[in-house]
Parts: sequence; structure tokens; C-alpha cells
Amino acid sequence: MNNKQKVLVAIVAVAIVAAGSYFFLGTKKKEVQKIDLKNQASQGFPLANEGPVSPISGLACENWNRRPIAVMQPADVPARPAAGLSEADMVIEMPVITATITRLMGIYICGNPDDVGSMRSARHDFVPIAKSLDAIFVHWGRSDIEAFKERLNNGVIENINCNNDAGRPGGDCCYRKTGMARGVDSGYAKFSKLLECSKEFSYRMEGQFSGYAHQGEAPLDQRPDTAHLRVGFPGPFEVEYDYDKVSNSFLRIWGNTPDYDRNNKKRIAPKNVVVMMAVSEQIEGQYNNVQLGDPWYDTSDSGEARYYINGQEILGTWKKDKSSIDSKLLFYDSNGQEIKFVPGQIWVEVLEPGSGLKWVTSQV
Repeated sequence: MNNKQKVLVAIVAVAIVAAGSYFFLGTKKKEVQKIDLKNQASQGFPLANEGPVSPISGLACENWNRRPIAVMQPADVPARPAAGLSEADMVIEMPVITATITRLMGIYICGNPDDVGSMRSARHDFVPIAKSLDAIFVHWGRSDIEAFKERLNNGVIENINCNNDAGRPGGDCCYRKTGMARGVDSGYAKFSKLLECSKEFSYRMEGQFSGYAHQGEAPLDQRPDTAHLRVGFPGPFEVEYDYDKVSNSFLRIWGNTPDYDRNNKKRIAPKNVVVMMAVSEQIEGQYNNVQLGDPWYDTSDSGEARYYINGQEILGTWKKDKSSIDSKLLFYDSNGQEIKFVPGQIWVEVLEPGSGLKWVTSQV
């Protein structure tokens, strides 16, 4: 083999090695990108909270800087469907009796629903969350825990009590809806009246909540074709979500029944679903305590979490500093980075450890 032939062979060998390296490294890089998209929250769809948008939902609206109104609402089957929740920026759902009944709190900034209801009595676990969002807290009565009654009487949170039994008036802000099967389910309020009453009580009406970060929605071809989430609350309180690829939202099913808003017949379909793991235990009679970082009863103020965004499940944690009632409820991915939601409603499910939680996706 002469020198020219040797040089030619060497060039061919280098080319083969380079091509093989390119193919191998390119494949590896593609796999890493795919993993990042599935398991992280800050993955490649940038959208900052800029302009006149709700600090919670990230949606543009005329009321973007209005102070949130947080309304206690029941999960009881005879009270369903609830009114107003399709227009909430965020909904918190959690047990109010360990391993049985749940209750909800709708938080409204952008939305102006006609009615909100049914309405229910306050539970102490919801107050630090409402406080963390800088919300005015609306409820129909409150639990009979003496220490909690005293805190409401002393104004631990600016509130409207439709039952006039917690030190601050509010009965004229609400009404009884006719045609309900049970009297306990008849408590409602016109949302416009709640805003009116808040002003009459000289509550600050401009919001000061720092807000949650948001990202853009994943392109259609990067969303799963189908996905299903089951949140194992007991019996008729069980919640499921069917992911809809086109709208990039989660169609809510409540006790095996599609969930609609009583006001507008609109399907409840949050863009983001959060499942927070937190221990619940009975503390006084029928009343329970959920370890969510309140400054009164809790020994824990953090836990595991699952986030369902852009049709993907993201593993992470939550945190709420129990040394301060108004500390922000924080959401993190597995790398300790704050979760970025897509613009739209955030639905938070607080689930007891050991309860059923199932997530299934598929590509057709």
C-alpha cells in the first residue's frame, strides 16, 4: 500500500468514526430532551407573567389586580353541581373529615360568576391558604372549635360570614336559593354582592399576592393522545380527570359523573391539576386537621406533590412555612425549581397518603 492509499484509508476511517459518533450522540441527546419534557416543569415553553394578567391563572382580564375572593363550597352530592367554579382562578379541595367528606374553596380574581354556591362553613385548614393568596374569605358559618371561632372573631383574616356568627357581619351579602332538596345546600351569594360587601366593610380591594410563574402550552404534537388521572377520595367524593389533547385541559369527573357549572352548564376543565400529599387526622369531634403548614396545629409544612401540566405528570414537592400564616404556598419540581403552570385554572387536590392515585397516558 503506497502513501496515497494509506492517507485515503485514514480519511475514510475518520469519516466512519465521526459518522458513528454523530449518530450515537445525536440519539442520546434526543433521548435526554424527551425525558426533560416529561419530568420537568420549566421545559422549553417560555411565557412570563407580564402585563395585565391574573397572578394565579396567568390569564389576561380586566380584573387582573383585584383582590381574590375565596368562597367555601361543599362537595356533598345533593349540593352538586356547584355554581361558579368554572370561573375560579384556583380551587382547593381537601378532606374536612378524615377519610370521608371533602370540601372546596374557589378563589376568584378574573371571573365574575352570577351565583357562587352552595356555600359552607369555614374550616381552619382553608384559612392559611386563603391568607397566603391575600384573599377575602367568604363562608357560611364556621366550625365549632373554640380556638378557631376566637381567631375569626379577632380578624385573623378579613372575611364575610353569611351566618353572622364569627364577629363580622355578612348575612345581608348572601341569600337562600329556592328549589334545593336540602336547606343546608341553599346558601348562595351573588358574586357582585360579595364585591359590594367587601367595599362596605372597607376591605382593601387591590390584590397584593406575588403570583405563580407560568409557561407556554406544549405544541399539539408534544401532548399525549389520551391520559386519565384518578384521585382516590372515598366513595362519591372520588375525582377523575380525562385529559383532552386539543384543549390541553383536564375534564373533571366527580363521583363518576361529568362535572359542570350550575350557572353556565360549562364543563369543569382546569388547565393544571396539583395533587398535594398531606396527613389528615381528627382533632376535635367531627373536625379534622390537615398538615398543610398552619401555625396552630401542624407539625409538618411540606410534602410530596404531583403536577399535571401539558398532559404530563411532574414529580415534586410543596411547601408552606408554618411559622407564618400568610406564607406563600409553594410548588416545586423534583429539582427544587418552582413549578411553571400553563395559563388557566389551577385545581389543587389535597390527598391523604396511602389513598389511590393513578395516572395513565397513551399515544394512539
